[in-house]
Amino acid sequence: MSSPEKIVILDFGSQTTQLIARRVRELHVYSEIHPFNVPVEEIKAMSPKGIILSGGPSSVYDEGAPRVGPAVFELGVPVLGICYGMQLTTHLMGGRVERSDHREYGHARLSILEDDHIFHGLAPVPATHQVWMSHGDRIEELPPGFKATAESPTCPVAAMRHEERPIYGVQFHPEVVHTEIGNDILSNFVFRICGCTSSWDMHSFVETVTREIKERVGRDRVICALSGGVDSTVTALLINRAIGKQLTCIFVNNGLLRKNEAETVLSFLKELDLNVHYVDASERFLSKLKGVEDPEKKRKIIGNEFIQIFEEEAGKIGEVKYLAQGTLYPDVIESVSFKGPSATIKSHHNVGGLPEVMKLELIEPLRELFKDEVREVGEELGMPEDLIWRHPFPGPGLAIRVLGEVTPERLAILREADAIVLEEMKASGWYRKVWQSFAVLLPIRTVGVMGDERTYDHVVAFRCVDSVDAMTADWTNLPYDLLGRISNRIINEVRGVNRVCYDISSKPPATIEWE
Repeated sequence: MSSPEKIVILDFGSQTTQLIARRVRELHVYSEIHPFNVPVEEIKAMSPKGIILSGGPSSVYDEGAPRVGPAVFELGVPVLGICYGMQLTTHLMGGRVERSDHREYGHARLSILEDDHIFHGLAPVPATHQVWMSHGDRIEELPPGFKATAESPTCPVAAMRHEERPIYGVQFHPEVVHTEIGNDILSNFVFRICGCTSSWDMHSFVETVTREIKERVGRDRVICALSGGVDSTVTALLINRAIGKQLTCIFVNNGLLRKNEAETVLSFLKELDLNVHYVDASERFLSKLKGVEDPEKKRKIIGNEFIQIFEEEAGKIGEVKYLAQGTLYPDVIESVSFKGPSATIKSHHNVGGLPEVMKLELIEPLRELFKDEVREVGEELGMPEDLIWRHPFPGPGLAIRVLGEVTPERLAILREADAIVLEEMKASGWYRKVWQSFAVLLPIRTVGVMGDERTYDHVVAFRCVDSVDAMTADWTNLPYDLLGRISNRIINEVRGVNRVCYDISSKPPATIEWE
């Protein structure tokens, strides 16, 4: 089976680079993000149908500003520069970029000057559309052979194209929802200019990954870190589909699971006909976390401990070469700026929390997928709907929802509060409507009154967000009566809690998890 058609995205540090990949994939065309400095020989070897240069925070004149080699434009492959990508294209091809007297951040009106391929179907010309700008530099002199195809009130070259070669640039961000013609522009680039077909979907992904796993693993054995969440379960099913009995799934109870989680997970994993080995390491993890308050230290301790356990269990099974994990793309982006100059936000136990030296080789078949795409893979593999739509649960578990030191007593309080949150969300019908909902135990106490007596007890925060892929999220506007029921039940039923707060922060600037 041939590899899918591919759009390569070179990352210059924009916080919306991942959205470009999502928008292209939504067109059923495969896309991959790579660092801006990937050698041109590697790009050529990828046989891309098109290349997109992302935006970024730099100016082309900054010392150490990220750049591509001019050879990228000589591959004979269509190129689209977005924001900084357009400015860099201009700079490298002989044009002039200058600091603008009027910076554009936010909404702007775009006037289309020419009904060319990138703006096909968006005429009559001239036509104006709302777009999203975010730039301080602008094009003052076009490179030889280029012409302007759009303008804004303060940006005379808001889009450009080469008159003979398939090289395009837009000063605005077509990947964000605020650009009303963004999907049309990306669709025109992918289909009309690059000549892609809408042929990539989760069925083709499953077939391709199954083949790749078979070829890589051969007759070797694999253990899979299985938590019972959708990510690790999809990973297990994919690998099981490829190599069958060569796979052993290991479910580790780290003592940081939700109420009755271990029993529930083991029950439905048996129904999926997976070979599951259960390890109760609760005391082991809690002893390692004793006295630790820093969230990054928690994550790294948990990541290291997981790997040690998997290596120990692999030794009991026999010759095991590979460790499979349900790592997703947002985990990778937040943990390690491996794709480009984007900032590291926090370590995930199965990415940034891994030890530098480990005996097992990693297999991460979902590493380039977003959560909604993983759920589609789950449907393709025939997973039960209840499992597919389980809310995300972090690898470090409740350790990063108990802020401060993790103790058995504090975990017990959070488990009961979290169970009430999930019960009420499911009973109200809101569980399937939101991305994620959970409780957090704060490291503070407040004064309260219960039964005419003063209390000085814990505070629980309730977090509920709407999202598509966890890259961005908005707090959910839940009905007041539901919020009231959750608060009342937690305070009345969970001993040691006298106050409940609702978190109304969006991502960014906050993250979904508190730690």
